[in-house]
Amino acid sequence: MTKRRLTHQQTTRIRHSQQERATRVGSSDNESRGDDLGVEQQGLIIAHFGRRVDVEALEGDHAGTLFRCHLRTNMETLVTGDRVVWRPGKEDVGVVVASLPRHSLLARPDSHLHQPKPVAANVDRIVIVIAPEPQAYANLIDRYLVAAEAVEIAPLILLNKYDLLDANAFAELDQLLEQYRAIGYPVLRASTKSERGLDELNAQLRDSTSVFVGQSGVGKSSLINALIPGLDIRVGELSVGTAKGRHTTTTARLFHLPSGGDLIDSPGIREFGLDHLDRGQIETGFIEFRDWLGRCKFRDCSHEHEPGCALQQALADGHISAARFNSFIAIVNHTE
Repeated sequence: MTKRRLTHQQTTRIRHSQQERATRVGSSDNESRGDDLGVEQQGLIIAHFGRRVDVEALEGDHAGTLFRCHLRTNMETLVTGDRVVWRPGKEDVGVVVASLPRHSLLARPDSHLHQPKPVAANVDRIVIVIAPEPQAYANLIDRYLVAAEAVEIAPLILLNKYDLLDANAFAELDQLLEQYRAIGYPVLRASTKSERGLDELNAQLRDSTSVFVGQSGVGKSSLINALIPGLDIRVGELSVGTAKGRHTTTTARLFHLPSGGDLIDSPGIREFGLDHLDRGQIETGFIEFRDWLGRCKFRDCSHEHEPGCALQQALADGHISAARFNSFIAIVNHTE
């Protein structure tokens, strides 16, 4: 059944009602309304399942307990990491009645909806996980970086399973990663087999909310199992025929790290389109371009063949790498 489209007035009234609920949480007039539900309180969405979510109670006698909650009608789309106002019911169930403000929202394009699909909320860091297999390539890393910059979430590049590389392959992959170190992006190496690099990764994740993104099969689930002993979430294997990973995570889920901080495991994404971003957002998503943007002779410069192009001059002067520039051209030509 097609979802009923709300008028602007209805949307405004619903939003106002939710804001009132959010400000009322914890106040003296927040009492049960005689409908078998408890008082309104704050919670954190741990996982999302259509019109139901797992909410962790953040206060009161139920603090730390998970409740499977239904969503009130006409609520905006909620995702893992959202903070909400909810009311507990019987037998660890409840109802989400309002959402609280977000400081960030990570989304990816949805070809069916023709608009961005929210993935996770209130994220502080995006960990871009790559591995020797499936093969890491610069254009995919660049798309993740542009997406992170567009929503102002700090990215971290993590090379997982690096102990599988021989000396020549390691040198080749490290050369690829050096271009990101050179422009200021943090790059880490880790191995769940040898446990190398896990302390450094834990230090980066502490006291913040991070999300792992990357192709299926790069070892995101194995990393989470190593960071959270005893969790034992399902680990996928690479397809022998394609060297691509099989999807093992079906919904974004939030985990609490023993060393502090939260980690969201998102469904494996083999490709990460940027169709929801305009050309200006893609340009500024290449952070080393920013000093030259707006300096071209022509205002609508494509940066490909026009005279007086500031980016072309920066490329010629060695301020911008040819690999990153070519990746930028490939991305804008694909999205336009």
